[in-house]
Amino acid sequence: MTPTTTATDTAAPAADPTNSQEQQVTTGATVWLTGLPSAGKTTIAYELAGRLREEGHRVEVLDGDEVREFLSAGLGFSRADRDTNVRRIGYLAELLARNGVKALVPVIAPYADSRDAVRGRHQDGGTPYLEVHVATPVEVCSVRDVKGLYAQQAAGEISGLTGVDDPYEEPESPDLRIASHTQTVQESAAALHALLTERGLA
Repeated sequence: MTPTTTATDTAAPAADPTNSQEQQVTTGATVWLTGLPSAGKTTIAYELAGRLREEGHRVEVLDGDEVREFLSAGLGFSRADRDTNVRRIGYLAELLARNGVKALVPVIAPYADSRDAVRGRHQDGGTPYLEVHVATPVEVCSVRDVKGLYAQQAAGEISGLTGVDDPYEEPESPDLRIASHTQTVQESAAALHALLTERGLA
């Protein structure tokens, strides 16, 4: 049973300005990391997410595989289905971003028109949006082959692999281009953090 407060009770202490909740940063933005499979998009996103959370930002990483499983189940890998998937993720990211969350999106998004549509949605809503090209060459990605996709494609087990036998349209003028094969994950995340800081978002 909750005790009744009386006029003689000791006043509640003032909120501690150092409390992490008080210091939480609520400026939202979407950061879309596009690039080939095994380019390093997700690794960089999670490295950046950890740094942002330490600074008090609300952060969500929209992993492409997880979104496909839970939001885009049933979609294939035709151009139309890929476009639908990207637009769905873009809608979710914008929803999070305009509610004060940093939405980090490490998703291939191989077609320029799909990415432009996502940027347009953010612009229409006045929501900050950054496009980051993780520009790892396909030769490096195929050696990394984190999910074994390149090996499966080479063995004829799958087709339609982005950058090999399916198109990848590189961004012409991204907000940032990261050559992740020439630097550490920490350096890549730091470059992206510096861009967010420059734009007043970190």
